[in-house]
Amino acid sequence: MAEVLRHRGRIVSDTDVEFICELIARERQATRRQLSKLLCEAWDMRQPNGALRDMVCRGLMLALDRAGHIQLPPVTRRPPNPFLTRARPERVEMDQSPIECSLRELGEVSLREVRRTDEEKLCCGLIETHHYLKYTQPVGEHLKYVAYAQNRPIACFTWSSAPRHLGPRDRYIGWALAKQRQNLRLLAYNSRFLIVPWVKVPHLASHLLGKVTRTLSGDWQRKYNHSIVFVETFVDPERNRGTCYRAANWVQLGITTGRGKDAPTWEQNRSKKLVLGLALVRDFRERLTK
Repeated sequence: MAEVLRHRGRIVSDTDVEFICELIARERQATRRQLSKLLCEAWDMRQPNGALRDMVCRGLMLALDRAGHIQLPPVTRRPPNPFLTRARPERVEMDQSPIECSLRELGEVSLREVRRTDEEKLCCGLIETHHYLKYTQPVGEHLKYVAYAQNRPIACFTWSSAPRHLGPRDRYIGWALAKQRQNLRLLAYNSRFLIVPWVKVPHLASHLLGKVTRTLSGDWQRKYNHSIVFVETFVDPERNRGTCYRAANWVQLGITTGRGKDAPTWEQNRSKKLVLGLALVRDFRERLTK
């Protein structure tokens, strides 16, 4: 079998192309979306929670069509792109009276996973209003949390699928490319962490990081049917040193190159970031490299 294409780590052979062509010929009335679902089922392309990897399969078929290996049916409709038309989260109006005390005086801190609950808008709105990077919809598998104390929301987290290629992290783990593609789902990326600006409590940030990383893997298991063994984040050194992460036992893995994943050249086109990571289990390397 000859290799025709690689897509998201999957090798597509000439035999695979022949199978897809036969599928298209047999299902003459099927739309592109219907064909991608049929191919997913035929190849058993599924996420760990059992859902079909429909968008991955659709991208694969589109790449083959553009390269001239297959001919997809004409586009029947173009639905709006939710990432281009998504409304910004609404500003949250709430009690902003200062909370300035010690961590002990703050009292019990509770953490709630809020994705697809009534509290999700609160999480997104607080980040949009008070985080310097604003809110960005997390990529792939993701969870969102709101922390409460004294019956008031005090902090928010968003976690998402980890980026596919990150040099400092990949060197730290020491995994081969094949294992990276196989086990990347066992990593999560802390894309946003906000403590609302009217809360001034020493050591609260590291306390919250410890609290959320203790519950994250179990919550991910319940939502996506697999655990998390390693977490990571970026820190802009021009704004801070990531002190709260270091206090919560995260370690610096290295510094990014300052290029995005789709950068057209090797030249730096954005600020370099510190990469910090935390192993959630002792045998994380064994689990990620086996």
